[in-house]
Amino acid sequence: MTETEAETRARKVRERDELYGLDISGVEWHCAPGTEEDKERVEIAYLPGGAVAMRSSLDPDTVLRYTEAEWRAFVLGARDGEFDLEPTPHNGGLEAQ
Repeated sequence: MTETEAETRARKVRERDELYGLDISGVEWHCAPGTEEDKERVEIAYLPGGAVAMRSSLDPDTVLRYTEAEWRAFVLGARDGEFDLEPTPHNGGLEAQ
């Protein structure tokens, strides 16, 4: 039996509410190896059920949370180049001609 659109939407709302209802005050935050403590960096924390929390080191009170499926889709998309930046002077690319 396949979920209807309304059932899928209701399930996603439940998942989001459960995820944001988790107490994450004691989670361990991770960042890329070699990242300097005093520099801006993205930090992630692994949550129950394969979920992930993500924040900026410069704004640790703003935390985004992703279900396992959302995180998997993001990681696979990043590996596939979906989020690659077009080279521009402001992101380290070649200067505009």
